[in-house]
Amino acid sequence: MYKELKLNAGAKVGRWAAACAVSAVLAVALCSCSSASTGSESSSSSSAASSSAEQASSNQATAKVKSGTVTTTVDMTGYDAGQVVRVWVPVATDGDYQTITDDAIDAGSGAAVAQMTTDALGNKMAYIEWDANADPASRIAKVSFHATRTEALRPNIVESGDVPDDIKANYLGSSSMVKVDDPSVVAKAQEITAGQDTYEGKARAIYDWIYDNMNRDNNVTGCGDGDVCRLISSGVLAGKCTDINSVFVALCRASGVPAREMFGIRMNAENITANQHCWCEFYVPGTGWVPADPADVLKAVLTDSLDKSSEEALQVKDYYWGQWDEKRVEYSHGRDITLSPAQDGPALNDFGYPYAEVDGDVIDYYTPSTFVYSVTFDEDN
Repeated sequence: MYKELKLNAGAKVGRWAAACAVSAVLAVALCSCSSASTGSESSSSSSAASSSAEQASSNQATAKVKSGTVTTTVDMTGYDAGQVVRVWVPVATDGDYQTITDDAIDAGSGAAVAQMTTDALGNKMAYIEWDANADPASRIAKVSFHATRTEALRPNIVESGDVPDDIKANYLGSSSMVKVDDPSVVAKAQEITAGQDTYEGKARAIYDWIYDNMNRDNNVTGCGDGDVCRLISSGVLAGKCTDINSVFVALCRASGVPAREMFGIRMNAENITANQHCWCEFYVPGTGWVPADPADVLKAVLTDSLDKSSEEALQVKDYYWGQWDEKRVEYSHGRDITLSPAQDGPALNDFGYPYAEVDGDVIDYYTPSTFVYSVTFDEDN
């Protein structure tokens, strides 16, 4: 039977407050994060969403918008007949800065299963399975969705009240790579935030410390694994976006500031197969979630050969404190992920790439040339 599933999920784009406009147009190279050759959390709570809505400002109308269709094509025809092939592809959902519609799976007539599923954290995915009787030539599937993404402008940060219990429960704890209670992480957090007694002050001190002490390393595989203890204890403070932003999240949490990461892909070219990216937020009671992306600052420093003390570098640093560009779409959040249906392999460190198993063996998603998959972006006119 021909398997094709198409689901529509139109919803209003969430609004974020913005008390000031972008200070400068930034010429930052936002290219490959994850090619093999270069080495390229839970959903928002009701209280956080309410806080964001209450701060909506007319200045948000000045935010830039990018929209178009993201399509992931998975080709598993290279694997022998008689094997069970399972594929999970991340699919974006509505959020504060994005509206997602027209999500669809086209798996042809050969797939035994082709359906949209959601994991325990609320991450959406397309699940496709070809059984052992499938013709290998039929193992091609396309997963697509239309995204409208809005630039996040800096909110007017006002600190009042307490952090809601659900935010504390979900965004102050550890994962396998982000070990908030590790002595090296705790000690570093205490050192960096000494003298700071506000949520914003602590987060800003950590952001500044990362800018001064960390660097981007293009030789890291994928987006990096975000192993915070290794990064801090080794003294080798370099990596890619997951490494850098995981350090920010871990140090915030160790300082009592809720923080979280999100994983997605840049919508900045036609071929975005290797353009995965990770970014983050921290929480201020009385304001809600505040954007940050120190990793993109350090990427600009490396890509454009900037001196960190230069005006151009400091403009980029200022922009990504409380703001994100519109050329990105969030796929998922959380760490140590069990997919739906559950994978045979271990929990995923994050879900920013297509994932596949052949007869229960995990396929390396860092090598799309042998996986095989591609991701394209068709921008709206």
